[in-house]
Amino acid sequence: MTDASTQTLDATPEVPATAPDAGPTREGIPVLSLDHVSYSYTKGGKKIFHDLSYKFESGKVYAITGPSGAGKTTLLSLLSGLANPTEGEVLKGGANLAKLDRYRFRSHDIGVIFQSFNLLPSLTVAENIILSIDASGKKFDEPKKDMALRMLERVRLKPEYAGERILHLSGGEQQRVAIARALSYEPSIILADEPTGNLDLSTQDDIMDIFKTLAHRENKCVILVTHSPEVASQSDVVFQLAALRKRRPATR
Repeated sequence: MTDASTQTLDATPEVPATAPDAGPTREGIPVLSLDHVSYSYTKGGKKIFHDLSYKFESGKVYAITGPSGAGKTTLLSLLSGLANPTEGEVLKGGANLAKLDRYRFRSHDIGVIFQSFNLLPSLTVAENIILSIDASGKKFDEPKKDMALRMLERVRLKPEYAGERILHLSGGEQQRVAIARALSYEPSIILADEPTGNLDLSTQDDIMDIFKTLAHRENKCVILVTHSPEVASQSDVVFQLAALRKRRPATR
């Protein structure tokens, strides 16, 4: 088991905090970074977090932890380009993500794994994976069916699963298919929201081993949102968001 380093980030509007840099990538530029990022749902509204700065490297598994309301899933939305920060910038390879083609970023550079899997039950396992390949718009020399089989091997599912319907699979098997789908177009970044939340401990450990393989052997940047201390302990870095503080009552 890897001893994870832990940095705590204060996600409150009252006390700005900056986390220590995670360090540069091998090329000298982090794959993703937060540059003094703040976020609120409405203009002038209460901030979910304030003045966060951090760098995410390739080749590591990061666990984003913290209590409910700390902004974990919101932070994942910012990192995936689904939302823009209220203040500051999310940087992809040093470039402001808000000024890039975010559809291309989400369909080429990142693979997102949802807590509820978001697989299409009317399709087979292979069809779910191939649909993701098609949506990316990337061109591959390898036949798509062969690619789907190769993705299943990477998540430790046998080839015969390719023709199975999603509803015939267990939760752990569906999660593996969701990971295979996210890997199908070879993104450099994997984002996952509570990827082991509904799994037993044995399956959880196996899923974490897949994520560690993706980071340590394939040099991907893997960022997980989790409530699980076990998942956090198996990650390389724990990115801990502090609880929101209640606003002080206004003085008259």
